[in-house]
Amino acid sequence: MRNLFTCLLISLSILSCAAQTEAFTERFYESYSEYQESSLDKRRIKHAQLQPLIDALAARPEYEVNTVGRSIEGRPLRLISLGTGEVDIFLWSQMHGNEPTATQAIFDILNFFSAAEYADEKAELLAKVKLHFLPMLNPDGAEVFQRRNTLGIDINRDALRLQSPEGQTLKRVRDSLDAEFGFNLHDQSTYYNAERTEKPATISYLAPAYNYEKDVNEVRANAMKVIGYMNRILQQYAPGQVGKYNDDFEPRAFGDNIQKWGTSAILIESGGYPNDIEKQEIRKLNYVSILSAIYAIASGSYNEVPLEDYLSIPENDRKLFDLKIEGITYPLLGQEYLMDFGIHRLEVDLPGHNDFWYSSRVIDMGDLSTYYGYEVIDGSGLHLEAGKVYEEVLEDASAAKALDFNALLAQGITYVRMRQIPASWLFSPYPVHILSESFELEEAKWDVGDNPTFVLYRGEQPEYAIINGFSFNLITGEGRAKNGMIFR
Repeated sequence: MRNLFTCLLISLSILSCAAQTEAFTERFYESYSEYQESSLDKRRIKHAQLQPLIDALAARPEYEVNTVGRSIEGRPLRLISLGTGEVDIFLWSQMHGNEPTATQAIFDILNFFSAAEYADEKAELLAKVKLHFLPMLNPDGAEVFQRRNTLGIDINRDALRLQSPEGQTLKRVRDSLDAEFGFNLHDQSTYYNAERTEKPATISYLAPAYNYEKDVNEVRANAMKVIGYMNRILQQYAPGQVGKYNDDFEPRAFGDNIQKWGTSAILIESGGYPNDIEKQEIRKLNYVSILSAIYAIASGSYNEVPLEDYLSIPENDRKLFDLKIEGITYPLLGQEYLMDFGIHRLEVDLPGHNDFWYSSRVIDMGDLSTYYGYEVIDGSGLHLEAGKVYEEVLEDASAAKALDFNALLAQGITYVRMRQIPASWLFSPYPVHILSESFELEEAKWDVGDNPTFVLYRGEQPEYAIINGFSFNLITGEGRAKNGMIFR
């Protein structure tokens, strides 16, 4: 009886610890704005922007900052360490240069640890764990906002050959720390959804497999438990918007090998969130998710999370469009057809890789009833027609600026001709397309790969204008677009 009573007390203590940890981590979301690093407010961040932030940390006695390697172009890779505990946690981000969301979140987390609030809780945590951050592993790729490094390889497929200095650095740091936990931080396509739902996979997790059989040993199981804990937290803020990344074994990948080498590897992929083009809400969810995991590891409360919590996370699927138009009447060669359109708004980087413009495309057509959209237009009773060309040829940009574009769209006008299109213009700054005086539009017909521009009519009344994949509700006046296209 005494042994049973002792076991009950231990169990209650563990459950109390878990509940206290979860209650504390719930504060992270509400207080986030106090710690958000305001200098990193856009996705296209550069290595030079991080260095003053890291220098400021290096000047603080509680931080240890070391240059642990250099990129192919010579940019320093700097490791930031904090804490004195026996459990090492290693976090690295942006091994793909165009995946910056978690890099931003890392500096939010560092701001949290540098702040005066929660001093006792943080001191207790940092006595149990030691944190190591390696932000922006691929700074050369980040400079031009591309996935691969200057050598042209995917660093995340270089774990075996180790041809890249960035991959060599990651391997060397992992081996020197022999960390118990590793966080591999990425961005994924915004077009992933949680399986069989219309909700985006805003955050996706994975405890990578370490062999083709996808066995689960203690190392991988611990990663699964931590993910189960993070999912429990995120469901409060993004319910149904968490997915599980495919766990097929990839023998060249760092996550899979780090799992094999004995570090519990946790992959976090930042996907899409409605009306969050710069992924700042997703950055916040990264902050909450990662901090929650750190606290769960420090307290040991992740041990009480059943593996079923991980296994029950829905798989990633890829069935999201930026805009889905359902059930419109599509005329072709004298016949009418029922048609769905799936549209992606594709980004094109501007020179300098600090901003972008859109060149949208029809990605799929036909029966798209098993697909979803961030925005969905019910096309019932609507039919599609080509947009019209404004009857007057404008002289230059100043003449275009004077137009009432809402009035043009309400007439079904989607194109404007201009004699003198500025040579520097890569896109139309207006919610219509600009044509040169001599450009001839092709006969109205739409195929996969075409730019989605047309008007949806109800009878004789135009109800929606679709310009470069962006919708304008001509009844309510709602709608906006970053840019139109130029056809010279």
